[in-house]
Amino acid sequence: MKPARQCAAVLLGLAVLTHAAVARDDGRFANSPLKPWFESLRSEFGLCCSDADGYVIADVDWESDRGRYRVRIDDEWVVVPDGAVITVPNKIGRTMVWKHYIDGHPRVRCFMPGSMT
Repeated sequence: MKPARQCAAVLLGLAVLTHAAVARDDGRFANSPLKPWFESLRSEFGLCCSDADGYVIADVDWESDRGRYRVRIDDEWVVVPDGAVITVPNKIGRTMVWKHYIDGHPRVRCFMPGSMT
């Protein structure tokens, strides 16, 4: 799947305010006003939408302690590396994570904290 399609899929999930779900796209979101913003998001590990699917994370699946974050991915708590935290303003207000796997274990490529309301 092309990276632009992965990011566009995130837009659909957010547009309908779905719960945590895998981002997938069939081309319906090419004209979304947030598409360029999503495609511009990057961490120290590169563009968020280049190789990883974005997920909306429920408040119970992430936490912050003294400026450090943890997220639950596939029933495993994963520490978010400082370099993975997206620091631009969150235009959607929902917590998101872009994950990938190393040796079968989930890792965080990008993390955008939400409001934790």
